[in-house]
Amino acid sequence: MSAAGRRVLAVITAAVLVAALSACTPRASEWGDDTAVIAGGGSTGVYFDYGSHLAAELSDALGVRAAVEETDGSVENLLQVGSGEALLGFAQGDAAADAVAGVGAFHDPLPVRTVARLYDEYVHIVVRADSDVEGIPDLAGKTVSLGAESSGVNVIARRVLDAAGVDVASVRNPQLDLQESIRAMEESDIDGFFWVGGLPTPGIQDLASDLPVRLLPVEQEWVNAVNDRYSDVYRTADFPAGTYGLTAPAPTMAVPNYLVTAESTPDAVVRDVLRTLFDARSRIAVEVPAAALLNRRQAIFTAPVDLHPGAVEYYRETRR
Repeated sequence: MSAAGRRVLAVITAAVLVAALSACTPRASEWGDDTAVIAGGGSTGVYFDYGSHLAAELSDALGVRAAVEETDGSVENLLQVGSGEALLGFAQGDAAADAVAGVGAFHDPLPVRTVARLYDEYVHIVVRADSDVEGIPDLAGKTVSLGAESSGVNVIARRVLDAAGVDVASVRNPQLDLQESIRAMEESDIDGFFWVGGLPTPGIQDLASDLPVRLLPVEQEWVNAVNDRYSDVYRTADFPAGTYGLTAPAPTMAVPNYLVTAESTPDAVVRDVLRTLFDARSRIAVEVPAAALLNRRQAIFTAPVDLHPGAVEYYRETRR
């Protein structure tokens, strides 16, 4: 190519770049040039799926570099956000409450705040359809994954077993993440596994399409016991008929899920995130059904974890 041709190509490329950047929503200067990391859980879960689409939307809308990273789940997500390794993270309400109080898996209080309450997560206790395990008490003496070590699943699984009168020490727990649990069940290496996630969780949906499974019921009295003994963030819920091939609703326990950030995150950055999150809700929901549950009125209810000041400003400015 001639020198003149290269100059023309450079001008065209610059014009295209300017046009692309001008199409982005103006962003706060506080974003900087570093990649905005979203701590997103295991690759077969809703966190990672939601985080992947949110990262793409932030990149498109704001012209920033954003990426989701695989983690063990809520506990690790909170630790990464609190330490500044991640800008955003998904976390169960109970794990987030423990984080700000500095109890449970957290030795000291973490400086984290909520951006939004996103959706409720459902406690899944998955066994094969032909299993002789009929209820949670039957898990004693069995090989059951209670989730990865640094996950919110592990927190809830232990609480549910305790509430149901099952000694956690009596369960052989290989501490598998969701993907590993699914593989182990397919190979008959485990009797069951716990998972806490939105509906439907992609990995479990794929498993149920290949292998008939059942979901063990979580009774009302056990939900009440967990609330009394630990954190009053849980509620009773049902898996709707049709979910994972269920022929009838199945009782379980639900816990809210929050998008969290560090206390030190600039207010303007949080407002940018929320504007993008709500603007992209319907687009993300096409691929991640749980995203459709994001509700401006419900998003502010994140007690006992405080909303970030930037989030408070956003909700006040957009109140209808």
